[in-house]
Amino acid sequence: MVTLSPLSLRHLLPKSIKTLLTLNPNHIQIQTHDTNPDAKPKSCPKLISRRNASAMALSVFIVPHILPPLALAAGPAAGECELTVAPSGLGFCDRVVGTGVAASKGQLIKAHYVGRLENGKVFDSSYNRGKPLTFRVGVGEVIKGWDQGILGGDGIPPMLSGGKRTLKLPPELAYGSRGVGCRGGSCVIPPDSTLLFDVEFIGKI
Repeated sequence: MVTLSPLSLRHLLPKSIKTLLTLNPNHIQIQTHDTNPDAKPKSCPKLISRRNASAMALSVFIVPHILPPLALAAGPAAGECELTVAPSGLGFCDRVVGTGVAASKGQLIKAHYVGRLENGKVFDSSYNRGKPLTFRVGVGEVIKGWDQGILGGDGIPPMLSGGKRTLKLPPELAYGSRGVGCRGGSCVIPPDSTLLFDVEFIGKI
């Protein structure tokens, strides 16, 4: 996973892909036991494929214990959070409405986030790094969709500190046709990608 932030391209410094966790099980063995004394003996224990073993390990251990903030990365459950689309094309949905104050343009704030592609693939998470993103909102330090999604305007209410909001950014409010992290014909964020961000507005600094 490449460490990215919603900063404009000139602030995107990472050049390498970091592996968060490598699962390398040869196989997982599950022994089945039949409690029926008249049942015929069953053959060998069942083997789970490496792919299924990795998926099982991820679902059982990583999500609930190691990376709890990434729970939203797989996407909200159907009907849980319906997006409203503003005239600009930005989709938004408040999961938690904050109780603090709204940010003002030019203010230094901090926010946690999970960024993912439309197919659900997570390309970055500040939670995983254990440090929120710090930036001045509304002055172009981040991509347009972030400024608009946090400050509000164009039919979008401002976020209040303590709030959590899902943003769906069309390419023109994200990285456009440029793409991010492209190498050897492959990109971490392909050109013309629509991006989803789960944003937690922590507050001003």
